[in-house]
Amino acid sequence: MVFQIVFIVVWLGSAIVTVNGQLLGGSISFFQSVCVLGYCLCPLTISALIVKLFLSSLHVLIQFLVALLGFGWSTYSSYGFISDMVQADRKALAVYPLCLFYLFLALFIIL
Repeated sequence: MVFQIVFIVVWLGSAIVTVNGQLLGGSISFFQSVCVLGYCLCPLTISALIVKLFLSSLHVLIQFLVALLGFGWSTYSSYGFISDMVQADRKALAVYPLCLFYLFLALFIIL
């Protein structure tokens, strides 16, 4: 069930980021967005593996910090992609949906 939710969230999130980028004047296709966002999910995947394999018996605060580290890393790695896609004055508008996308996925690590 969790795999299905994550799979749907990744595809819908990529569609939303693509539409948002195109509305902000960027030139990006849906498959470019899926590839780059999927590549930038690697830090969250590493965080999930660390939490589930090694830290599952520890306090929730430690799990939260590991998930927060993966979230920050994923967002930072996507920022370079977004900064090339849109104009400089619209970067914050383009990064906001990415932050929500990765935050939603980071919450699954803690759960």
